[in-house]
Amino acid sequence: MKVEGFVASLRNAETIDDLFAILKKKGAPVVEFDGMKKLVIVEGDFEGEKFWTEINGAKANLALGDAMLNAASVPFKCKRDFTGGNLILLDFDSIESNEFLIAYVSEKSGVYFHVKAEEVKEITKEEYDELKDRMPEFKAKSYSEEEMEGMGAFFG
Repeated sequence: MKVEGFVASLRNAETIDDLFAILKKKGAPVVEFDGMKKLVIVEGDFEGEKFWTEINGAKANLALGDAMLNAASVPFKCKRDFTGGNLILLDFDSIESNEFLIAYVSEKSGVYFHVKAEEVKEITKEEYDELKDRMPEFKAKSYSEEEMEGMGAFFG
């Protein structure tokens, strides 16, 4: 699958639940793009109602930390005005954790997954709430200190 086609499919969402259904239909949370597996993360809002991705109960951008610098971010728009967000794609190979939970959530709804090795299983909110505190710390490779220092001039 190509990233462009994936993003184009998100434009068909008329509600947050539609967006979550499209993500699931396309294979999220782990999708193969041009032969490379990516962890799919989304964040944004639908006419003021926010949606985001959680990893082990924490917002994905906090769980990923510096690894976010290694991720590709693509803005997307949905069908209605004032709807859309960012699609963040993290190389699955850069994830050091063998097991974790991921959820696409809003204030009113969500879809929940348990990822173990490369196997993805959809779970209920209750299972997610029960398991999230028992998961090992989520770790993804980020830049080394030397690489960060080398980019210091870039980031100011």
